[in-house]
Amino acid sequence: MGSFVSSAASVVAPISVLTALLFYFGYASSRAQYEYFGIDVDTIGLSTQDYVMRSPQSLLTPLLGLLLLGVVGATVHEFVRRRVSAARLISSGPDEEAAGGARRRLARTRRMAHVVIWAGWTLLAAGVLLVMTYTALQDWDFYALVTPVCLGVGAALALYGRGVVRLVDHEDRSRRPATIPLALVLATSVFWATATLAEFSGRGTARDAATHMERFPSVILDTKERLHLTSPGIKESVLPSFPGQTFLYRYRGLHLLIEGGDRLFLVPSEWSASNSTLVVEMDGSVRLQFRFVNSPP
Repeated sequence: MGSFVSSAASVVAPISVLTALLFYFGYASSRAQYEYFGIDVDTIGLSTQDYVMRSPQSLLTPLLGLLLLGVVGATVHEFVRRRVSAARLISSGPDEEAAGGARRRLARTRRMAHVVIWAGWTLLAAGVLLVMTYTALQDWDFYALVTPVCLGVGAALALYGRGVVRLVDHEDRSRRPATIPLALVLATSVFWATATLAEFSGRGTARDAATHMERFPSVILDTKERLHLTSPGIKESVLPSFPGQTFLYRYRGLHLLIEGGDRLFLVPSEWSASNSTLVVEMDGSVRLQFRFVNSPP
């Protein structure tokens, strides 16, 4: 029974962490997307499942990039490892001339590894400097991407350079305590950069949607009171009055952006920064008709 519980926990824990990450990235992307239309995503009332289902769109590019970097890194590391292993084997052989050449190759590899380490620490210092100057650079559009990239690439280079040095000289133990902090900086930077790319993806999706409002369902809105909508593209008409008629005004040129929490968020067909998003409560105070555009025969 204990082994079953342990096995179940080992499966549930990674799934919970993965769900939490998907939720966060989906939330970051959705927040940036609907913020473009002036909507606080928390007012929409999306569920955890909604955010998880929205995350793949924003994570596709970062994941493909990380996979590509992983393949390139693994290929380079295997190449370096084989050369270092071959040089170490020859350096301890009986042929003094070949052994001397192998030791020189190992020395060059060690120097190159130290160059990589120093390049990594330089990028780390640049990233720390960016963090310290946040108040001055916070309005820079790419601050939230450049900073984690500097920190992450710097930590990765420093870690890999140290790994190559130990590969050349197994007895080297210089600055080993820095390995864990560097690994934490790398993991945090990857998370930060991915979240930033998720926000960029959401904002880009919103900008694309703003220029193609015809992709959203077209809505005809009937109301009891005049709304005084001034956004371009919205047409107001007065409905004929007869006994029992409660809806007096009709509005065309609206599109359904999203629905959540028994509320509809409507936007005009011609979107601009000066326009506003109309929030409609589904409580019987309005009447909605959805216009379906059929493909021509």
